[in-house]
Amino acid sequence: MKPGPTIVDRQTWLKERKALLAEEKALTRSLDALAVRRRSLPWVQIEKDYIFETSGGQQTLSELFDGRSQLAIYHFMMGPDWPEGCAGCSFWADSFNGTQTHLANRDTSFVAASRAPLAAIDNYKKRMGWNFNWVSSLGSDFNMDFGVSFPEGHDQDAVYNFSPVDQPSEESEGLSVLAIDAEGQIFHTYSTFARGVDIFNAAYQILDLTPKGRDEDDLEFSTSWLRRHDDYET
Repeated sequence: MKPGPTIVDRQTWLKERKALLAEEKALTRSLDALAVRRRSLPWVQIEKDYIFETSGGQQTLSELFDGRSQLAIYHFMMGPDWPEGCAGCSFWADSFNGTQTHLANRDTSFVAASRAPLAAIDNYKKRMGWNFNWVSSLGSDFNMDFGVSFPEGHDQDAVYNFSPVDQPSEESEGLSVLAIDAEGQIFHTYSTFARGVDIFNAAYQILDLTPKGRDEDDLEFSTSWLRRHDDYET
């Protein structure tokens, strides 16, 4: 049985809270410094011409930038024959609506990309009530080249999250950032996978502030509690 909370008076609580605040501020400064290092990473030019199926017809990778110089792509787990998107990625995607407008005003476009056919993506997107841009990379090497899809036969040399994996899932999650210069050359500047995408999930960030936190320690696996938002009973 877990111990209950320590109950104190307001002044004692305030003293403890201010001590924690000092640690939080130090962490914030460390994260700011880490962000500077992240932005200072070297770039890798992308020379392959990827084609995507979008609601506006076929588009090249450069067209996904939509006139802006930066592009963030969420690698959404939904394979070519999946009837619905991954429940975990759907949990993350519930935080995406409305984000595009803010990013666009900072010279950044946002899309989700999956290997599912566009019709299946659109049907699932409608079901979930999302309005962010979501495109199909089916028929291209995009997902494989960015290390988030592992077709049958690639188990022996698969790499996910920058490390070899013995038995990769068919699809995995991640987020990649690209930049385009005035000459139209595209560069890969950053990618993050696995726990690296936690910061994009608003619900998790709120739960981390609560007494119970994510409350996943005693579960069979961390997200076994999770359902798509229209699958909960309440």
